[in-house]
Amino acid sequence: QVQLVESGGGLVQAGGSLRLSCVATGFTISRYSMGWFRQAPGKEREFVAALQWSGGKNYYGDAVKGRVSASRDNANNVVYLQMNNLKPEDTGTYYCAADGGIVVSSRPDDYDYWGQGTQVTVSS
Repeated sequence: QVQLVESGGGLVQAGGSLRLSCVATGFTISRYSMGWFRQAPGKEREFVAALQWSGGKNYYGDAVKGRVSASRDNANNVVYLQMNNLKPEDTGTYYCAADGGIVVSSRPDDYDYWGQGTQVTVSS
């Protein structure tokens, strides 16, 4: 059974940091591009980061570029999202997703599997 489980969210003050984790079971992440997305209440799901299945360059959304870093531990089937200098506008539910396609994507519709999300709240 394919499953993605995010953790590491919480309440943090502006300027703080959080590290999100996403544990995958039922499939091997080394064969998938992995993505992070977020969604604030009343807004569409927004691209945060993507990691190519083959390794190499990662991609980041414009709103978080320079403040977040995504990484993967293929041996343990875990994906991470390190977020620094957090802002109140970073508040939302953060989702991990897996994309079996060849080309890494920033579009939610291209992703095959999704986790349930972890809440991040940044206070001003």
